[in-house]
Amino acid sequence: MPFNIPGALVPFHLLINPRLIMPQMIQDIRQLDFPELRRAGYRGAVFDKDNCLTRPHRDTLVPDLEDAWDECRRIFGPQNVLVVSNSAGSQLDAGEIQAESVSHHLSAPVLRHPSFKPSYSCISSIRAYFASLSQPVHDEELIVVGDRIFTDTVLANRMAHHEHVFRPAPAPSETIERDQMSSIDGLSKGLDAFTHSSATTPLSSARVRVGPIAILTTAVWERDSPVLRRLEMQLMKGVERWVVGEGQGPAQDWTDVRYGSFFRELAMPEVLRREKPGLVKRLRRRWQGD
Repeated sequence: MPFNIPGALVPFHLLINPRLIMPQMIQDIRQLDFPELRRAGYRGAVFDKDNCLTRPHRDTLVPDLEDAWDECRRIFGPQNVLVVSNSAGSQLDAGEIQAESVSHHLSAPVLRHPSFKPSYSCISSIRAYFASLSQPVHDEELIVVGDRIFTDTVLANRMAHHEHVFRPAPAPSETIERDQMSSIDGLSKGLDAFTHSSATTPLSSARVRVGPIAILTTAVWERDSPVLRRLEMQLMKGVERWVVGEGQGPAQDWTDVRYGSFFRELAMPEVLRREKPGLVKRLRRRWQGD
């Protein structure tokens, strides 16, 4: 497999903006409340393939995800759900044969892109696809779902940006619900508050994240690259602890936006796949009598 240069360069980008690797985390796509996302103004979705929708190197949907996948396509519309993979539809897919197979089995379009995720070239291809629809879908109307931080999460966060909005400063006894700013309408609500406030009302500035929701699935349907996965998770925890944890007030980071209303509790969490523990962990458990 060719070396993923855009992915390898991500650590250098993190020196400038470490928050690029901060996602919203779920077990798998069954936790996504697609009707609630649609009501909030999200109209499209980008999905990774391997270990998110399918087992690695396979083109068929994981059977446990069929109901959630059908609901997603029904709520957003078949053409508004796009599969973006670093295998199917990429430069590795000679003749686009795998892309055609994945599109057939998942009943969804597969993006053809010349550069691996999370490159800006791939982002341009995603934008071009959604702009070509009869009813174009903008970045802030998308969710991006995948199982890898250095590719899927970084790609989603590179598509996003912050915008400043002004609103009346809250009274000491008031609390501002952060969820109010989590939907696409949050920006317009902030501007409306500015317009209708009196000239004597003190204003406060807030940074609102505008762009796709970066969603990381943690359920692994078939174990692959465990060392890299562990490295990604440890790096994310480090950023969350040492960088994100220091943010305070209106200038907080990307993850200051809360999307809890868009996630469901799984009815049967015991059926989730888990990574098989490594040799060292199994030996330690045996030694401890677990």
